[in-house]
Amino acid sequence: MASSELIDRFVDHLEGLERREDRGALAKLRRGVGRRPGEAVESLPLIVPFLPFDDRQADAFFCVAALFGLHPEPGGRGNFGDVFRGLGEHESAQKRFVALLNCHEDELGEHLRHAVTLARFKNVPIDFRQLLRDLTYWTHPERFVQLEWAKAYWGHAARHDDDTTTDTMES
Repeated sequence: MASSELIDRFVDHLEGLERREDRGALAKLRRGVGRRPGEAVESLPLIVPFLPFDDRQADAFFCVAALFGLHPEPGGRGNFGDVFRGLGEHESAQKRFVALLNCHEDELGEHLRHAVTLARFKNVPIDFRQLLRDLTYWTHPERFVQLEWAKAYWGHAARHDDDTTTDTMES
């Protein structure tokens, strides 16, 4: 898998574009949304120097770069389950989240594009380092990424219930 150091350098590079307010570079990244890796030729100089050797992992780098171009707001924490929790627990968000968890890797970019667009609209920041790490493991047979996202989205209610039970028992 892509090293943590490589992921950090890549996301630092993307965040640097936002800090410098390099609107041209962010627009080039956005052109990759909905396209196959490498089809947005103008974005290649911004992405290729950071790519891992594994093509499957490279797809995740292209996907994250395009999504960052859509919503480069800093400050995201946690995984994509946390992002969806920030969007609210209404039925449409939950349906989108379930569809995302169930999607095949070939459909992942499209599902993430919709989710990131919604996150931008709701001002919910995204942890792109975590997203890139997660995408490099999306196809793992144990589906641990999907499980972690589900825990972040639905698990907080159980933790809150446990806290309430503990508070009641101590009274």
